[in-house]
Order: sequence, then structure tokens, then C-alpha cells
Amino acid sequence: MASEVKGPASYFPSIERTYGRPIDDWLELVRSRPNEGHMESVAWLKSEHGLGHGHANAIVAFVRANQ
Repeated sequence: MASEVKGPASYFPSIERTYGRPIDDWLELVRSRPNEGHMESVAWLKSEHGLGHGHANAIVAFVRANQ
């Protein structure tokens, strides 16, 4: 029996469905901006790529926690 995905990764299926790109694309975009603060990256994803706040925050939180 698979364990339930929790935390920021729980948003990944919805992010892929909503924005039509694999989650690895989004994670790599944030990884390519390592000197930005958390909220700067969230704001960038929202303004440049049209992500909602919760989705952008989940992506950034996941990347920052797994660096």
C-alpha cells in the first residue's frame, strides 16, 4: 500500500494538470534561481508563469527543503 504524499509534493499532480507541464520543469525553473528568497521566487512564478499562490509556494518550498 502506497503511503499518502504530504506537504508541498501533494500539490504536484494538480500543478501538472493545471499548467500542463511536468513538475520537474517547474522545480528546475526554481533551482535555476538559487540566490532568490522564497517569496521572490513565489512572486516570479506568479507574475511570469501565471501560477496561483499556493502552487507557486509549494514548488518553492519543496525546492528549498531539498537543496
